[in-house]
Amino acid sequence: MTSEVMAWGPGRAHCDGMRLLTALLVFVIFTGWTITIAVEHGLFGFLTVAAREAWAMQMLVDLALALFVATGWVRVDAKRRGLPWLPYVVAAPIVGSPAVLAYLVHREAVALRKPVAAPAP
Repeated sequence: MTSEVMAWGPGRAHCDGMRLLTALLVFVIFTGWTITIAVEHGLFGFLTVAAREAWAMQMLVDLALALFVATGWVRVDAKRRGLPWLPYVVAAPIVGSPAVLAYLVHREAVALRKPVAAPAP
């Protein structure tokens, strides 16, 4: 495969639009599901399960580590693209991965608005 086929970068407006749509769809569905569970079981309902079950605690710690890595990536990626990063990094420990998903939606929306550069010959 050539690099143009495998590229996930600018110059492919339809792909950019699909990435935005995908990010938005995942954000809306997952955030809605998260809110539903938080309302039903309370904001800290996961702690009772984690305190009772070793696997639940392991998953909680694992997800916290993954979120830490993801917010590090958000910070670096946002700085490189000239986007705000602080609101997403601050929100991540409070709301979890919906903060990272919101950054992805923002990132793709901005990328879609930027003019597409002509490919180099």
